[in-house]
Order: sequence, then C-alpha cells, then structure tokens
Amino acid sequence: MSQLDELYREVILDHYRNPRKRGTLNGAHVHAEGNNPSCGDEFSIDVAIEDGKITDAAMQGQGCSISQASGSMMMDAIIGKSLAEVSDLTTKFKTMMTIEEGENPVDPDRPGSVLGDLEALQGVRKFPVRIKCADLAWATLSDALEQAEKAS
Repeated sequence: MSQLDELYREVILDHYRNPRKRGTLNGAHVHAEGNNPSCGDEFSIDVAIEDGKITDAAMQGQGCSISQASGSMMMDAIIGKSLAEVSDLTTKFKTMMTIEEGENPVDPDRPGSVLGDLEALQGVRKFPVRIKCADLAWATLSDALEQAEKAS
C-alpha cells in the first residue's frame, strides 16, 4: 500500500471512529433521512440554514466506515458555506467519485477547488459497489436542501 493510500485510510478511519457533528439539532432546521438498502447503511441529517448559508448541521447513522466517514467529512466541509458553495462542493465530490482512475477531479492551483479530507474517499472508485456508500450522506444532504428550498 502506498503512503498516500495509507494516509487516506487513516483519514477515513479517524472520521469513522470520531465522527464530526454527530447528534441532532434543536431549533429551526430541515431533516432528511437516507439509506442504502443494498448494504444496510443509514444516514440522517439536520441542517440549519440562515440567510442562504448553512449555519449548523448534525448527523446520525450507522453503517460501514465509508458511509459514516463520508458523512463526517461532509459535516466539516459544509458548515459555514453558502448554499451555492455547498452545491459546487457536492458537484465536485460526485465528479471525483465517478471519473476514471488517475484523473484529477479538482484543480489544485485554483483557490477553493481542493476537497480536503474528502479526497481520501477517491480510492472508493476502485470498488464501484462502494460508491453508493460514499454518496449516501451527499444524497441525503441534497434531499434536505430540496426540502428547505420548497419550504422557503
């Protein structure tokens, strides 16, 4: 295993063992739930939105290390971002998960384009059946944001 693969593995395990923002939100927020019936992963998210910006979020769920780590990394990435920034981040993440091995989904020379810890999940592409695990949190976030849009 390469040093980079080992580092990515450690990042995923850290987020799985020490998930960020696990819990629920009080106050005004939208809630969405998702599951992956093929493997039993479950994920739910609470998102507080104010003035077009995600001010807080919390996650709950159970499942494999990939699905739960992806959710934890997502929590770190979305809080404090505008809805447009979150949409851009979601697009970049989904692109990273679907491009061919060896292609770079981000331009490291462009400010704000690097996905940070989320890049640790690009190794999941080697196992296509696991891509749904990594995408579960993001699909659930999209559902929550659609609910918020309909409610406004």
